[in-house]
Formats: sequence, C-alpha cells, structure tokens
Amino acid sequence: MPTGKVKYYDADRGFGFIAADDGQEVFLHASALPADAAAPRKGSRVEFGVADGRRGPQALSVTLLDPVPSVVRARRRPADEMATIVEDLIKSLDHAGGRLRSGRYPEKAEAARLAKVLRAVADEFDA
Repeated sequence: MPTGKVKYYDADRGFGFIAADDGQEVFLHASALPADAAAPRKGSRVEFGVADGRRGPQALSVTLLDPVPSVVRARRRPADEMATIVEDLIKSLDHAGGRLRSGRYPEKAEAARLAKVLRAVADEFDA
C-alpha cells in the first residue's frame, strides 16, 4: 500500500489531499477515513489504497500511521497551575450561577470574559 503525508485537509468540507511518497497528489475524501478517527492534520503520515476517480487518483481505506505531535500539548500548562485556574473558574461560574438563580443573566462584559476563559480552559484540557 502506498504511503504519504496529508498535504491539506478541511474537516468542515470533508476533503483534502495527500502528498504520496512517490510524488503523486491524491484526493482524500472523509469517507476514506476510519469512522472513529479524528480529522487528519497537515503532515500526518498515512497509508492508503488508490483508485482512479473522476478527476484523478483518490485515496481509499486510509490508515493514520503516526499523527503529527500536537504543538499545543507540548506547551500545556503544568497541572498545578491549571488547578488554580480551574478553581478561579469555579468561583466565577458560581457567581454567574447566583445571578442566574436571581433571574438575571451576567452582564455582557462578564459573560464574554467567562465564555473566553471557558474556551481557553477547554482547549487546555483537549490538547
């Protein structure tokens, strides 16, 4: 089976391209990826079958060999630092919960700040 690296992949649109080791560019459709696999990132090594599609070679039965290491994961905050951040986040959420219990949403600026912090903490955990 041929191997190569993912040259480009758009998870929203469900397709991309593989730069095969023999220099050929192969179309990659989401249907060729394993059902339980995350979307491949640029530079991920893959093994695949090839079929002639309407517009050229198309990948079949793609297997991720070694995903590109996450740059975010390499820069993760230490666990003790994240513990402090999570504790502060809990206090902020508790304050917002108190406002909601009294029938009022948090002020717009406070809600935006809280949402931004929630997204950042989620990204840290997800990395």
